[in-house]
Amino acid sequence: MDRFDRCPETALDWHRAGKGAVLATVIETWGSAPRRVGSQLAISGEGEIEGSVSGGCVEGAVVVEAMEALEDGKPRELEFGVSDQDAFEVGLACGGTIRVLVEPVGAVLPEDILDQLVKFRSDRQPVAYVVDLDGETCALTKEGYDHAFRMDRSGFVEGSRTFVGIHNPPLRLIVVGAVHIAQALVPMARIAGYDPTLIDPREAFGSDTRFPGETILHDWPDEAITQLGLDTRTALVLLTHDPKLDDPALEQALRADCFYIGALGSTRTHAKRVERLTAAGFTEAEIAQIHGPVGLDIGASGPAEIAVSILAEMTRVLRKGA
Repeated sequence: MDRFDRCPETALDWHRAGKGAVLATVIETWGSAPRRVGSQLAISGEGEIEGSVSGGCVEGAVVVEAMEALEDGKPRELEFGVSDQDAFEVGLACGGTIRVLVEPVGAVLPEDILDQLVKFRSDRQPVAYVVDLDGETCALTKEGYDHAFRMDRSGFVEGSRTFVGIHNPPLRLIVVGAVHIAQALVPMARIAGYDPTLIDPREAFGSDTRFPGETILHDWPDEAITQLGLDTRTALVLLTHDPKLDDPALEQALRADCFYIGALGSTRTHAKRVERLTAAGFTEAEIAQIHGPVGLDIGASGPAEIAVSILAEMTRVLRKGA
């Protein structure tokens, strides 16, 4: 998902409030469809909506079908062609075709499964919603579909009518060190879909003036990371050059599940870092998780280009696993 929507949460709230609720999900696209597969729209029995399946092109028709689905308690598979003109109005050069699955909560999408899905999402646990469109059965799973999870890619199992909806937690970036590179990296990461947090106990560095509108914690990194937590959808980048700040954060990260750990510094600086961590009892395999010197070797010059190299390496590790 591009951003952490609240369609499942909203649908569950509406259902429990007695309004009735439907979840509509984009299950297939052809051409330049306005929204990617897995995008959702929640519709209440009172006509309230949250989310989007098309950027506005076909929402009205989906709402009508959702109301009928609530009445008869049956799912719907809808197909819409998005004209070039409609696509242009939502920012695309040309149109396409989308297929949408409409599931009334309770009658088709069981309340207990939706409740479990919401809890997984609240706990930042990746989970897949798997539905057999022929058998009309559905379940949640955390197993299998490794490629789909890594790529954030919902879709059909090849050669089947089984749709797998990927619900990954939002991507997070924790940056230790509010330095010049961070000033470039944080906005770039936000554009790429990350929710960034800066950690720097030095208030002169981590100021609102230098990072307007960003989340800044003026705690020691190990304390801040304990507060934030690390998981499989979190990247940690250390930019201070100062072992007093970097090492405590690294020691937590190496035994956590964050998908990326990067540390600024020359090859010589990194060698000294490895020595310190080895002396602290970390294994060679644990230390090998650190990308240091941080970033892809693209010949970067200056803070902005270094930030590009870091974000590129984060993306490679996230999508390719290495």
